[in-house]
Amino acid sequence: MARPLPASPSADPQDPLPDPRPGLPGGIQMHLAAHLRAAYGAIEAVPLSSGLGAVLERLTAALAGLAEGDADAFGRDLLDAAPRLRRRALTLAHDPSRADDLVQETLLKAWQNRARFEPGTNLDAWLYTILRNSFYSEYQKRTREVADSDGVHAARLIALPAQEANLDLLAMQDALDRLGPDQREALLLSAVHDLSYEDIAVAMACRVGTVKSRINRARARLTELLG
Repeated sequence: MARPLPASPSADPQDPLPDPRPGLPGGIQMHLAAHLRAAYGAIEAVPLSSGLGAVLERLTAALAGLAEGDADAFGRDLLDAAPRLRRRALTLAHDPSRADDLVQETLLKAWQNRARFEPGTNLDAWLYTILRNSFYSEYQKRTREVADSDGVHAARLIALPAQEANLDLLAMQDALDRLGPDQREALLLSAVHDLSYEDIAVAMACRVGTVKSRINRARARLTELLG
């Protein structure tokens, strides 16, 4: 499969060994998974930003002017992949605005580099590689930003009524924002997207043991933050 762009150093050559600590009891894991799905679903329901909507419209218009052929088929597959790509972007960024910016950038890069995609290979995996590279390039630039320790930024992600259940969602969203991006990504790919450890390892370009360690640490940290 063709490589879209030079990959960011997402795979650490000194990836940690599997976490030797025992995992959380099954009941706690199921409880966390239910709250993760609810919190993630609330964020996913936020409408598309105007910028991403405009890009999708531009791609649709570009396809209308193409004759039947490989470019036309690629463009239609690209549009079909956009909703799935946005779900993955939310897994990484956990912020609808940033996620839409990532999807917008990914779609544009993919369209500009469509000649480098090998037909018949996995388009979703190709797009996710571009998406992750873009995210971690941006993340490195944001490392000096002030942390959202009071959850102010997380509270702005979605407007929810001040009911106890919805306050729980906000608490989960805030806790997710406090996780490192690699732990959050691994945890959500497992708990929300139902990917196997092996598939997550491929998506994150790391070892299966590293995936298990990140998920265990993310669960433990969420349990600590949520009490």
